[in-house]
Amino acid sequence: MALAHLYSGVEVTSFGAAMNAAFVIGIFNLIVRPALVVLTLPVTFFSLGLFLFVINAFMFWAAAGLLDGFVVRGFGSALLGSLIYSAIGVFIDSALERLFPPQPL
Repeated sequence: MALAHLYSGVEVTSFGAAMNAAFVIGIFNLIVRPALVVLTLPVTFFSLGLFLFVINAFMFWAAAGLLDGFVVRGFGSALLGSLIYSAIGVFIDSALERLFPPQPL
């Protein structure tokens, strides 16, 4: 939902659509992304890892293609949207780690 408010290239119609999008992106990242990373390893190597951004954008764009209520306006929007989505995730992880610091074993 925050991404849709921050960036106009991504539209989310409801909270349920946002939850479905997060779930599908997570499933794609769990199942499809590792295979794509292995298949594109030479390109990723020669681009010094920058091709991983393209893979992330593809996962984002593919999820939008499957779901109603989650719209991405093209591959460029998917690339920028996935970068913002990742930045928001890093911010949330950092905030949660400060609120709930890891306990030593």
